[in-house]
Amino acid sequence: MTDSSASDRAVVAVELERLRGTVEAGFARADGQLALLVQRSDQTDKQLADHEQRLDALERSRWPIASIGALAAVATTAVAVWELTGR
Repeated sequence: MTDSSASDRAVVAVELERLRGTVEAGFARADGQLALLVQRSDQTDKQLADHEQRLDALERSRWPIASIGALAAVATTAVAVWELTGR
């Protein structure tokens, strides 16, 4: 083996080690970002479930406006018929 081939191999080994460190750092950063996205997704799911529960509660406790409107129409029709037949 010559000195130049041994030093070339050493340079390649050092560069490969640097590349390995850079790749590991990139993967660690990507893993951290993915973990943050998963956490945000979980928070969004919890907020959505909370909003759905609130909406369900509002729908159960709302006034039956359609029924009240129908009763008012029937009552108005009955009063009108009563006044027409009474006069």
